[in-house]
Amino acid sequence: MAFRPSAIRSSNLILTARSLSQWANVPQGPPDPILGVTEAFRADTNPKKMNLGVGAYRDDNNKPYVLECVKKAEKAIAAASQDKEYLGITGLAAYNQLAAQLAYGDESAPLKEGRIVTTQSLSGTGALRIGGEFLARWYNGKGGKKIYLPTPSWGNHANIFRDSKLEVGSYRYYDKNTISLDFAGLKADLEALPDESVVLLHACAHNPTGVDPTAAQWTELSDLFARKKHVAFFDMAYQGFASGDPSKDAFALRLFVEKGHNVLLAQSFAKNLGLYGERVGLFSLVVADKEEAKRVDSQVKILVRPMYSNPPLSGPRIVKEVLGNAELKKEWHREVKFMADRIISMRSELRNHLENTYHSKKDWSHITSQIGMFCFTGLSPEQVDRLKSEFSVYLTRDGRISIAGITSGNVKYLAEAIHAVTK
Repeated sequence: MAFRPSAIRSSNLILTARSLSQWANVPQGPPDPILGVTEAFRADTNPKKMNLGVGAYRDDNNKPYVLECVKKAEKAIAAASQDKEYLGITGLAAYNQLAAQLAYGDESAPLKEGRIVTTQSLSGTGALRIGGEFLARWYNGKGGKKIYLPTPSWGNHANIFRDSKLEVGSYRYYDKNTISLDFAGLKADLEALPDESVVLLHACAHNPTGVDPTAAQWTELSDLFARKKHVAFFDMAYQGFASGDPSKDAFALRLFVEKGHNVLLAQSFAKNLGLYGERVGLFSLVVADKEEAKRVDSQVKILVRPMYSNPPLSGPRIVKEVLGNAELKKEWHREVKFMADRIISMRSELRNHLENTYHSKKDWSHITSQIGMFCFTGLSPEQVDRLKSEFSVYLTRDGRISIAGITSGNVKYLAEAIHAVTK
């Protein structure tokens, strides 16, 4: 077969362009494991298919849910015809105050004393990044510029802190054999760390395991942190969404603050207000006194300014309207409890079908003892592969499922599938 000269010239031009490209040495990055699950799910034609990888709440019809209090807040904002001017570097001040009150409590001593520095962030991810950057610039404790994460932790934690120029370490958290908290290992590892180490803690509804310490265990950890002079960086992405009670879900954070720990905190309103795409969060840290708060606040502003100048406006306005209006706040409390209760009920139904409908001989108690959106099922990668190939049930290969993807219409089918691959 003869090649036309024009085709050869064209091919040579393409090769030359590639060889001259400044980005010819950029390698293909690995696919995101959760997005990969979603792509495979979309390509599946089985009408019974289930996507248990997505980390967003769905109603019992498996549809996205916009809270009624959010709809009312948006109407009130629209009716007020507010301007679209830039916010300050640290965001909408009234929102910051209300978000901090929700986290630390209305009676929080550091809040009343002006010892909590806040800045609006691009959801929880942005709050973690700001915190990481602040630690990299200003933390001088004996533990060094290193943060320790539980094993396992949210998949993005390590990336965020490494990109913040922090070294990332780990401590034991989850016991695969018992499908529960390895509290002895956790304590031993934290005891063995250098004094004044920075440790990331999930405030509630640990992601991805759904396994949280008890109140008594949190108290033990607070004492350990005090003895070792460790610094606690709390990630609180699920306040209210875990148990249905925002105060209960803030127990660990408030305990540490009450005991005198100067914590760092990343907050998000993605899950508990359903504001996923609004990207609204808060970074805060407790400091020694008002004078220190002024200095720290000045450095937070210097850090944020070259990142994105100032944060967006629409999300915090919604949160401010909901938390600042007594009636809307009551409605939010009802709605966040409704969402949490649906998650809890799906856990109970799944366990009930496994044990009583299909008479599984395995212990499934961890399904209901875990809390929050995610459940570590204990399924092996091979069992996960069978769920996908035989039942069109999609989840990550570590066995984590999003309970939000389960409905009253598909929970029995899921139980049947899990039983089939585990019996």
